Amino acid sequence: MKKKIHKTVLLHETIQSLNIKNNGIYFDGTFGAGGHSLKILKHLGKKGKLYAMDKDPQAVEIGKTIHDPRFSIIHGSFSNIDMLLKKYNLYKKFDGILLDLGVSSMQIMSPNRGFSFNANGPLDMRMDPNHGISAATWINSTTKKKIYYVLKYFGEEKFAKKIANHIIKYRKNQPITTTHTLANIINNIIPRNKNHKNPATKSFQAIRIFINQELRELHHFLEQIFYCLNDHGRIAIISFHSLEDRIVKHFFQEYSKKKNIPINIPVEENIIKKNSNIKLKIINRIFPSIKEIKKNIKSRSAILRTAERI
Repeated sequence: MKKKIHKTVLLHETIQSLNIKNNGIYFDGTFGAGGHSLKILKHLGKKGKLYAMDKDPQAVEIGKTIHDPRFSIIHGSFSNIDMLLKKYNLYKKFDGILLDLGVSSMQIMSPNRGFSFNANGPLDMRMDPNHGISAATWINSTTKKKIYYVLKYFGEEKFAKKIANHIIKYRKNQPITTTHTLANIINNIIPRNKNHKNPATKSFQAIRIFINQELRELHHFLEQIFYCLNDHGRIAIISFHSLEDRIVKHFFQEYSKKKNIPINIPVEENIIKKNSNIKLKIINRIFPSIKEIKKNIKSRSAILRTAERI
């Protein structure tokens, strides 16, 4: 494999949570630099199988360097897992599914990808640079109201209105085409907070989530997991954003609780089973250790949630 620059978050905890079977079938929907996938392969026996997907063509190229008959990688979004199910007849056959949401260090550290304000580059932010519109195209053509909504909802940015006003004002004179231009617009009007985070952090995160439709894809994927998981198959999801974590948390809770059945009203057992909402058992919620955070500060906001199909 190529030299990795991405530090895999919660690696040991994720592998433990998946409870990997020797000859099981697994899915890594966010291959990235391959940290989780390589570890899963180490725990699989000769008859085990690991399927991986990633939207980023660069990640897929890294995946293609893994020459292992137990491993296959496909270019695409995990939200299109139905394509994989149909192609390989994998309905209800996965013993484990993994998602490591958000953007990878590999993407952040590439200035030409436009994810980070730390290095100047084209304002792109697309996880798949060959599809969709770039952040620059969007921010120079959309309305002030839409910019405000994206920053407020996806970034939970309290200065969303002020930032939107200044973006519109700036682009009247010249287009916003680079990461530093956008970051400077925000830095010039928003004070640094007590944690010394760059004032542009939330805005960049919000625009990235919107451009890649990350929350919509997560919703769509979760709606399909019962077509994917085997009995007692597990799903482990690492999130770095409160909105993502909330979606996962609520989904797991919704399918791990009993539906209320009216008291003192006779109901046949088969009807109770049919209307039961319990399809999952929540296994854990894990945060990075202090030791991991010291080694990799970007892991500080990570949350791993795992559930098992029952």
